[in-house]
Amino acid sequence: MRGANSDVDSRPFVLAVDDDFDVINIFRLGLEKYDLNVFGFTDPLLALEHFKINRERYALVVSDIRMPTMNGYEFVKKVKEIKPEIKIFLMTAFEINDLEFSRALPSIRIDEFIQKPISVSKLAATIQKYINKVKIS
Repeated sequence: MRGANSDVDSRPFVLAVDDDFDVINIFRLGLEKYDLNVFGFTDPLLALEHFKINRERYALVVSDIRMPTMNGYEFVKKVKEIKPEIKIFLMTAFEINDLEFSRALPSIRIDEFIQKPISVSKLAATIQKYINKVKIS
């Protein structure tokens, strides 16, 4: 992590979670070029632990839906229990099944659904639309 007094640390964090290392690496490196402070994880359990410790700094979570150790629905449900106001993006390479979604997260607000593949520039623009509304203490 960067120094505590840097401008980068004053920006809200974005948490990216996908079981594909290449996706996380592209998102992290690509989004940093758009002045976004991104932390990426391929393991949702590790991502959740990191989120618990740093919850006050996070403004937005981008999570894949289909992951082996914990699916994206379970992950964002736990994230929302920790910080209900967090902005959530769910992404998938598959079609989003409305019935599956309504059963998995009947009362959880999802701010954006992202269809993979997505360009880093489009993802950055969508994230910035939400981040610019969030103030971090």
